[in-house]
Parts: sequence; structure tokens; C-alpha cells
Amino acid sequence: MLRAGRFLTLSPDQTTPPDVAQLIEVLDRNGVDYLVVGGVATQAYGAKRPTGDFDCLVRRTRENFEQLAVAMRELNARLRVEVISDDEAAALPTQVHGETIARMEISTWRTDAGDFDVLVDIPGRDGRHLPYEELIGEARRLDVGGVQVRVAGLGAIIASKEWANRPKDHAALPELHYLAASREQSLDS
Repeated sequence: MLRAGRFLTLSPDQTTPPDVAQLIEVLDRNGVDYLVVGGVATQAYGAKRPTGDFDCLVRRTRENFEQLAVAMRELNARLRVEVISDDEAAALPTQVHGETIARMEISTWRTDAGDFDVLVDIPGRDGRHLPYEELIGEARRLDVGGVQVRVAGLGAIIASKEWANRPKDHAALPELHYLAASREQSLDS
């Protein structure tokens, strides 16, 4: 399968920060089963690094993809493609339907609430693809800027960044390891 996000993403400095409150409100109101991963999730755990998008890992069911498509249409989602402008991307004949989204392992979108990436799994330390169902047990409800978000466990987020092995992930990992160690220390106390 095409992992579209690997080819179609913009760098964070080319975007404005996502409106997390709006994204969460629309996803929740439409009954989407999801976990937040990526930069917004790391901020929920206390990381200070800015992020340019909202990464959402979704449950892979037909009904959930349909609910996600409804939410994305409400957010005026259009493909986010590096080589063309947002206006050109908006003119592409892309239909936001659950079936379309379900065909992609990673898809990158621009919405009226900011950049939004949809994933169906994240890599574990061994590179195995971990879906929503395997991550929900470790998920936490945490606060980001006054909004409660359901995020994947910090260990899973760290593992996915280690596996991705991108420069931006290397830069984020020291802070994430520190946060994980601090959490473990507070649990031991």
C-alpha cells in the first residue's frame, strides 16, 4: 500500500499550528475512534517542541472510516501535497469518503483547522505495525492547551519516533526520554 504521508508532507515551518480544540471537537462529535500520536501527543506529555500538524491514528473499521470522512468533510479537508499549492490541491478531484481513506495507510490533509494526518498504525520498536486496538489499552486522556485529548502511550510514541529515524525525531527524542524517565520516577515514588 502507498504510505502517502511519506511523500506528500510539508515541513512544519510551512504551516500554522493546528487548532487542536476544533479538530478534537469535530472528531468527537462525529464519534470517531482515534488516538492522538505525533507532536500534539508529545505536547500532552509535556514536550515543548512545536508541531505543524495533528496526527490521528484511527480504528480500522468501515463505520469509523465513514465517521472520519464526515468529520473531514466538515473540516473542509483537502489533500496536502508538497509540490502543489493549497489552492491547486483543493481543486483536485479528491472525494473524502471512508472507503478512500481506508485505502491509505497514511494520508496527509490540510483542513480549515490546520494540517491533519491520518494513520492506521504506527511502528513499534521491532518495526511491527501497531494498530489502534493494540494501543488503546495504554492510551491516556491528557490536556493540551485546555483541551482533553486521548493519546497513545508515551512508550509507543517514543518507539515510533525511534523507528522513523528522521532528523526531526532524533531532535525530539532526548526530551521524550527525559519525560518518560520522569514519569517512571514519579510512579515509583
